[in-house]
This record gives sequence, structure tokens and C-alpha cells, in this order.
Amino acid sequence: MSDLAIAKAFFEACESGGGWAACQAYCAPDAGFTAQADALAELRTLADYTDWMRALLAVLTDGRCDLHAFAEDTARGQVMACATFTGTHLAGGPVPPTGRTTRTHYVYVMQCRDGRITHLTKIWNDGHALRELGWG
Repeated sequence: MSDLAIAKAFFEACESGGGWAACQAYCAPDAGFTAQADALAELRTLADYTDWMRALLAVLTDGRCDLHAFAEDTARGQVMACATFTGTHLAGGPVPPTGRTTRTHYVYVMQCRDGRITHLTKIWNDGHALRELGWG
């Protein structure tokens, strides 16, 4: 499987809320995670992030993504995905359900090596998303 195909399969598994159980086949066991977003500050591994996404979709029960672009930089072993996540706070969460919706843009930069994702960087304005949901 090419890096692009692995990244696409990972993206679909992650964004549908499959958690680490659905994503681990596409990732190195010790794959790292970084984001300059306060909501994700404690997460260090891709396993933690994929499980965070699974939990988020239990709160934003209609959550879905609209993929705008997917690109591979073979010289650097990177695959990028640009998307918009839309979800409404309908259940559980850090506050009682607000019924408010976020439409938040983000980019994944996935580093690939030996047919696996070894690191993911998420570029995301979490403050904007949290304000739209009524959480901040």
C-alpha cells in the first residue's frame, strides 16, 4: 500500500470515530502526535488522539468531515489532508448539550515511513471551534 493509500485509510478510520482499534493498522505502534491547540495539549501519541476523536464523536453525535484536499509530498514522506469538521453538541461533554454547531477547518500532516504513519501534526484553531459550540 502506498503512503497516500495508508493515509487515506487512516483518515477515514479516524474521522469516523473508529479510535485506535480501527486506526492502528495504518500506524507505527509508537506514532507521535502534536498540535498547537489547548484542547489537545495533553495528547502525545496518535493512539491517544484517535481515541480522543472517538470520544468527541460521542458528544458531537452528527459529526462529519468534508475533505477539501489530500496531497502527498513523496520527497519528504508526508501526506496532508485539509478538511472541515462539522458537528453539533447533542450529548454529554464538558457542559450540558448546547445544541450549537461548529464548522471548523483543520489540516493533518502525516509523516510516513515503512508503510506506516509515524507522526501526525494537527493544525487547528480549537478556540474558534470551542466558542462556536458554546464551550469557551
